[in-house]
Amino acid sequence: MTLTAFGLLVLGVLLAEPVSRALAAAHWPARDPVGALLVWQAVGLAGGVALLGSGVMYGLSPLGPSPSVAASVAVGALAVGEVPPALTVTHFAALLAALALALRLVSVLAVVTLRTLRVRRRHRDLLDLLGTPWPAVPGARVLDHPIPVAYCLPGLRSRLVLSAGVLDALEPAAVRAVLAHEQAHLRERHDLVVLPFVAWGATAPFVRGMVCAQLAVAALIEMRADDVASAEVTANQLTGALRTMGGAAPAAALSSFTDGLDHRLDRITTPPPPLPGAVRVLVRLAAAGLVAVPTALLLVP
Repeated sequence: MTLTAFGLLVLGVLLAEPVSRALAAAHWPARDPVGALLVWQAVGLAGGVALLGSGVMYGLSPLGPSPSVAASVAVGALAVGEVPPALTVTHFAALLAALALALRLVSVLAVVTLRTLRVRRRHRDLLDLLGTPWPAVPGARVLDHPIPVAYCLPGLRSRLVLSAGVLDALEPAAVRAVLAHEQAHLRERHDLVVLPFVAWGATAPFVRGMVCAQLAVAALIEMRADDVASAEVTANQLTGALRTMGGAAPAAALSSFTDGLDHRLDRITTPPPPLPGAVRVLVRLAAAGLVAVPTALLLVP
């Protein structure tokens, strides 16, 4: 168990830093944003499981040959109010470190989630008060503002927001591009994809790999929404809409049409070739395997 715990620790550190940096700098995600998002989810989940599991496994290693046996011994000892004598100060420190990391991750995620929901609720209430419902698009609100702005507020009561400037400045096809982009964010719940990475970045902002992960995931969801919009309208119509959108979305919104604009325009006008089918399958299998490995090591009977 001690050797396995060390292996999990190394895996967690690698995923949190050099692997995240390398994946954020890679070019292939632009060719398969969906697959890349799955890989990022796997990197985050596997890294967390590996780091937490390494502390637990090392802390319990004197109590048995496998995690299940050691956990049973520990639970049995605690049930009768005893502390297993085989545990040293080092083992207790590892268990406490794992507990502290778990509490930190959960608490930051909870705080970020609650704060985001609170801000979005207030913003949604203001939109319902100040915005005009658009019968053509259920859940959409039009704000009387001359600057072209479009964004979405995700959630159970989602809102799609456009300013009057969008309808004045864009042709109907370009408006369809705007709607398709934002509806892709809402339909695929990109807010739930981004939220864990925002929390992890806040948990350890000094780890550059986590910050890179947050930025890379934010860019990928914009690519994915652009791909969905490109299927609805022509490339010229979409790029025209992107160039026209001049306002920044408020903090409560999921994204803005101005994020990474130059790179996105280049990608739309000159789309990179998609990954071969076999490679796309391998990417998804790799994501599943990345999560399965540390999980399986912790569940060995």
